[in-house]
Amino acid sequence: MARIVLTAVLVVLLNVLVGCSGVDSGRGQLMPARSSSVVAVKVATAGEMDIVEQMAVNRQAYQQGLESLVAYYTKTGNNLKLRWAEKELAALDAMPQYNYIIEASLAGPNLKASVSIPEADELYEDALKLEKKGGKLLVIKDNDLLRLALDRYNQLIRKHPSSDKIDDAAYRAGRIYEYFKDYTIALLYYQRAYQWDPQTSLPAKFRAAYILDIRLHRRAEALQLYRQVAKEKVGSEKQIEFAEKRIVEFTESDEGEH
Repeated sequence: MARIVLTAVLVVLLNVLVGCSGVDSGRGQLMPARSSSVVAVKVATAGEMDIVEQMAVNRQAYQQGLESLVAYYTKTGNNLKLRWAEKELAALDAMPQYNYIIEASLAGPNLKASVSIPEADELYEDALKLEKKGGKLLVIKDNDLLRLALDRYNQLIRKHPSSDKIDDAAYRAGRIYEYFKDYTIALLYYQRAYQWDPQTSLPAKFRAAYILDIRLHRRAEALQLYRQVAKEKVGSEKQIEFAEKRIVEFTESDEGEH
């Protein structure tokens, strides 16, 4: 009996709280989850780039439309609708928005880092400054600055695909993606760094092997790269020693299984 009474009291309190907080909230004016008035865009013949670019335009138009409503309702003194528009705008600002185009994937493995291009060099230096500024603190980093640096590195790859800085840009971008724990994307950028410049002095193969080994647990692929690192001696002394150690551990593990 006591449990029934307690449950009833909790239900009443919940209804009161919801009622108080939901006055003039516009809940009845919310758009249906699947509104029949929304016309679906036909994308059967469109490519990924076309769809993503159109979505970016739509995002911007949506935000500008909400900002215009906020300004209009502020000017006309319609506080009820002003609250709705402000709430929707705040929700839009809080919603994660992804960049669906991964430049290293789009560019492919066959670019050649070969030509000195002043504009590309400037982009690289700008990106490097942003990256260093964003990572200045050892513990707390400025993620927005790091994302701006990523944007510059990707711009370089997209706009100057023959620049002798594309392998450097790919490696630096890989480091940032690795910081964000986007390991699959980081791996791709490291691979592009040594694909675009097979003679690169950057430890891209080691970083790729480390991610395959420690983060993605793809041991066979990691072992191949570790062997290349140990043979080519590209990377720091600690990295080369780590590669040699993992080769021994993998080999002993395989022998123990037979």
